[in-house]
Amino acid sequence: MQLQQRINAFDKLGDYLNLLASSNQPDETALLENAKAHNGWFNLDNLRFALNTWGTALTKSNLDAWVSGYNISEENTKTIAIIMAGNVPLVGFHDFLSVLISGHKALVKLSSNDKILLPYLTKKLIEIEPGFEDRIQFTDEKLENFDAVIATGSNNSARYFEYYFGKYPHIIRKNRNSVAVLSGNESPEDLELLAHDIFRYFGLGCRNVSKLYLPKNYNFDPFFNAMFSWKKVINDSKYMNNYDYNKAVYLMSNINLLDNEFLLLKEDNGFSSPISVVFYEYYDTLESVAKDLETNAENIQCLVSNVGFEDELSFGETQSPSLTDYADGVDTLKFLTEF
Repeated sequence: MQLQQRINAFDKLGDYLNLLASSNQPDETALLENAKAHNGWFNLDNLRFALNTWGTALTKSNLDAWVSGYNISEENTKTIAIIMAGNVPLVGFHDFLSVLISGHKALVKLSSNDKILLPYLTKKLIEIEPGFEDRIQFTDEKLENFDAVIATGSNNSARYFEYYFGKYPHIIRKNRNSVAVLSGNESPEDLELLAHDIFRYFGLGCRNVSKLYLPKNYNFDPFFNAMFSWKKVINDSKYMNNYDYNKAVYLMSNINLLDNEFLLLKEDNGFSSPISVVFYEYYDTLESVAKDLETNAENIQCLVSNVGFEDELSFGETQSPSLTDYADGVDTLKFLTEF
């Protein structure tokens, strides 16, 4: 199976993902309901958004442009073990795609929280291109007979991964969070897009903004007005339970909070805020923010702003990464074509 065959197959899978994202047919709806039943955080809106995001990314032109900068060999097929997270729907799809598009075989260990969609989509991919059938294997057993590892997890699981897989070529990812730097001059439209960066997937993803850098004497009114575009999150029982719990814990500890009845803002220099909570920190100058971001680069996945930082994303872009937006800034395809 040649590279162009693989590209064509994923292009067609992208078409199917777009159809699946908008379909109300009984079989497709049942699939999404099943995924939701296995993970209560996977509501239908987030599932459809994830499917549409990947459907939009998987076009022939995008795929051709993506692989054009790499030397992909057809003679060096190896088996890559992929250990996937399960915090948001299809969070491991980019690794899956990268392994297969580079001509390797994928040995996949799914998270128990996201075991429905990818096996289903794999069957569709094999229907489109039967040559993938002997290149994809899912397992719940101990990983064996592989040549390299891509593993995603928490800081704690990363230590486990390093111990067991450190002798293999590997990419091992840890906890990261995303931040936004505000100047106070953002438009209402900017802040509503920021709400999308905060609330999509209930804030569970590494690309969700969980920390704000704010100028001294920042006026929170426009911020909270914009957040109301996502007030629907409080209707989700799991999110509401987290909001109620975190609010109670903070109040019992006499911690000052800003609260709009579905989002808590807590002044904190950390990055990994709990569900329903966003940390914030005041700054004196943008230069001091730049230094702090550099110091904490290993904790940060995305930077959202419009103040002119290098590599900043525009508001609303964090949850729609392109094929070249590699997790933790590690070029997965470069790794797969050069190890």
